[in-house]
Amino acid sequence: MENALETQGLRRTFGDIAAVDGIDLRVPAGSFYGFLGPNGAGKSTTIKCLTGLLRPTAGSMRILGYDPVTHPVEVKKLVGVVPEDLALFDRLTGRETLYFIGQVHGLDKAALESRSQELLELMDLQRAAGDIVTDYSHGMRKKLALAASLLPAPRMLFLDEPFEGIDAVASRLIKNLLSRFVQGGRTIFLTSHILEIVESLCDHIGVIHQGRLVAQGPRRELQDGAQGQSLEQIFLELVGAGEVTGQELEWLSA
Repeated sequence: MENALETQGLRRTFGDIAAVDGIDLRVPAGSFYGFLGPNGAGKSTTIKCLTGLLRPTAGSMRILGYDPVTHPVEVKKLVGVVPEDLALFDRLTGRETLYFIGQVHGLDKAALESRSQELLELMDLQRAAGDIVTDYSHGMRKKLALAASLLPAPRMLFLDEPFEGIDAVASRLIKNLLSRFVQGGRTIFLTSHILEIVESLCDHIGVIHQGRLVAQGPRRELQDGAQGQSLEQIFLELVGAGEVTGQELEWLSA
């Protein structure tokens, strides 16, 4: 399989507003794909369409060989998702959350218990495993959501802003874990505002601006074509913000 994910003319409108305006994504199998865009560009809407949380207005999609609209169960068996709002069950404990996810995916008891324990230890959540999720900090909730997405051993991960609001220690742990995931031949589709993380992790990049895909391809090729500019410089030029200076506030500089 050459591409783990493909879309053709993917479009999602809200009334007269096209949040996603006919984009053609190509995510190679085994790649770490970073999906970038300013606030309101259409990143979260795109990932919601890809993961079945929103139905596209037009266009087609294929994920790991399946159309997620006509074969949603087959796709859900193969992918893991960490949405921006995390979508956790606040009244379950951390361990109960993992057990519930494992049972939904049909894991046998031995595999469920061993994988859950390994993930809780890896995420440094074992001491809080018996606490209800509503008592978790934001960073702990992020790590639990990632653990839940990894539990069924998916072939592809969709991550919407997984590094937002977490500390440096958790960030390093998650980066190492995701790098190993891709090295094992699996695929990640990541949205993030943190360009330094995307530049250090991702080997393929897509940039969306005002609902349209304005660039896509291997990260090194995009940077080589821009005479070695940083990803931040390339991104700012693609979204028309290359000369951003900002309005000065005289009362702050006096």
